[in-house]
Amino acid sequence: MLKIRSLVIGAVAGLLSFSPLAQGQDTPILNASYDVARELFGQINPLFVQHWQEQTGKQLRIEQSFAGTSRQAQDIIQGKKVDTVTFNQVTDIDILARHGLLREDWAEQFPNNSSPYYSTIAFLVRKGNPKNIRNWDDLTRADVGLVFPNPKTSGNARYTYLAAWLYAHEAFDGDEEKIKDFLTQLLQNVQSFPTGGRGATVAFAQNGQGDVLLTFESEVINIANGDEFRRQGFEVVVPPVSVLAEFPVAVVDKVVDERGTREQATAFLEFQYSKPIQQLLTTFQYRVHHPEVLEATQGQFADVRLINPNDVLGSWDQIQQTHFVNNGVLDQILARPRR
Repeated sequence: MLKIRSLVIGAVAGLLSFSPLAQGQDTPILNASYDVARELFGQINPLFVQHWQEQTGKQLRIEQSFAGTSRQAQDIIQGKKVDTVTFNQVTDIDILARHGLLREDWAEQFPNNSSPYYSTIAFLVRKGNPKNIRNWDDLTRADVGLVFPNPKTSGNARYTYLAAWLYAHEAFDGDEEKIKDFLTQLLQNVQSFPTGGRGATVAFAQNGQGDVLLTFESEVINIANGDEFRRQGFEVVVPPVSVLAEFPVAVVDKVVDERGTREQATAFLEFQYSKPIQQLLTTFQYRVHHPEVLEATQGQFADVRLINPNDVLGSWDQIQQTHFVNNGVLDQILARPRR
């Protein structure tokens, strides 16, 4: 996969190699993204800088901020000057819209609900899968320890919570008390609750905590196949049913209008829909929408039925107000006495 990624990057660079000499320097832009996106944007950003120079003759610097997306959103609300957000949770962009930082119809600004790519929640288990983890109900056994971020601070973890809820919703025919009991058992098995996805990876892969790491499918595959942890023999388990996890993007209108960076910011997000970048995204194990890339990567991903949370639990605003606000369903479950 690393070889394929190198070929994709080389192809993109080749397409952009005939750039004219820079005629000036554009105002830099700051992109805020989710905690485990460092390597991805470490490759996308320089490719866009080269593309921008080819298109405009100007040099551009892209600065990056990485953390749990809820924390990022709060920083922006408190005044951090971020031009674009590339998040992993719709609610963390919606809250920016409610504070007047960007347009309310931001999801209509770009294709696919302003989501250039998507994923789901999968499991990373230790070599040989000693606890025989196959599906969501295995995660509620008393002998299984879990690691995933705190849903109060991480969009990644909210998708994990929602995936478990949606599985239980089908398993128990919508019986809410049984669903809550299932989530209680699962959450009480969590041994480490860091603020973001990167902290969860460190806890599981470096510090040896837990039997199962729950995170995005893309991250699970990258950990298992990457040079850093390959020797540990981690194995990927994709449950047969999981959640549709979209990765929404948006221009922070208030900031780009203040800084005069709307053109750069919009082009940066549009660039993520281009065929070369969609190809690059698949080398990071993200699922994409581009029809030609989709056809070429049909056998790359596990067959899983993805459930859209909105189809079961209502709008993202309803989900937020029901589950993730203070004293919402998540807090109520976390407050239950240990069994």
